[in-house]
Amino acid sequence: MKNGMNERLTISRVLFKFRMTIVLILLMMLLAACVYNAGRDMLDRTTVENFNLKNFMGRWYEIARFDHRFERGMTDVTADYTLQSDGMVEVVNEGMRGGKLHRSVGRAKTTSHPGQLKVSFFWIFYSDYNILEVGEGGQWALVGSRSPQYLWILSRTPTLPETTLDYIVSQASKRGYDVDKLIFLR
Repeated sequence: MKNGMNERLTISRVLFKFRMTIVLILLMMLLAACVYNAGRDMLDRTTVENFNLKNFMGRWYEIARFDHRFERGMTDVTADYTLQSDGMVEVVNEGMRGGKLHRSVGRAKTTSHPGQLKVSFFWIFYSDYNILEVGEGGQWALVGSRSPQYLWILSRTPTLPETTLDYIVSQASKRGYDVDKLIFLR
């Protein structure tokens, strides 16, 4: 009798520990989601209204960005956009890290929102790519995403005049981005 009771107590304890582990994992996931979403609602992610995809094609030079793991330590970063016959966009990002050229090839597609693309560099997983501002004549672009952790300043030329760069940074700041986190590459 005691043996059977001890066995039930042991099973009961194991089940309790299992349930508590599941609860802790779920709580950690909830906390991670809250941290990830922190600050999202404070950003103005309004995209350009008169976005012309064909005009966005071609080479862009990365002038500044927020630090993130995909490009960490990279310099001389460029992005080439090529419109494909099926309406998709081939995206080729290149940059130098540790004296070696690194290249990523992805694809982008348009959405129902002007100035918003969905970009993928891995299989079927797409991220928001929001064209927030475009300079006169399409010479520069301010690009963000759904997350406050991503922001880029792109240019058609390897450098921008300081007054233009100051204007772009001020626009990003007005939208709620922490511009002190920008890493200037050029």
